[in-house]
Amino acid sequence: MITIVIGADHHGFVCKEYIKQQLTMLSQPIAWYDVGARNDEHSDYPIFAHQVAHAIVHGKAEFGVLLCGTGEGMAITANRHKGIYAALAWNEEVAQLSRQHDHANVLVLPADYISADQAVVMIRAWLQAVPLSDEHKRRIAMIDQV
Repeated sequence: MITIVIGADHHGFVCKEYIKQQLTMLSQPIAWYDVGARNDEHSDYPIFAHQVAHAIVHGKAEFGVLLCGTGEGMAITANRHKGIYAALAWNEEVAQLSRQHDHANVLVLPADYISADQAVVMIRAWLQAVPLSDEHKRRIAMIDQV
């Protein structure tokens, strides 16, 4: 079983709930660890980005998914955490490449600009992608030098 921590602000709440219902298994079952939001009332995205990053850094989940209006704030916040590689994706190919090339362990989705069905397709492609080695690992090491 794979554990994925998921978080969304009020913009991404409905999409987050849909994702958990629709995406329950790939090659192995998925356990969703939901850090919120719990409804679609106004909420602050940094709270959820920090919680998702914290869960991954502390081994409570292998991967994370974040949703907010544009995805930008979530990505910026999550990437403040050492060991987090959060990538903003807006289509299936970008989601897949973020994992293959950049070893992204958090996928960030712009809930105001994609459908819930598109989100499911992107998450599936991202999770099934295999991180590439050699030059891509070298580049990740270069990122970590900062």
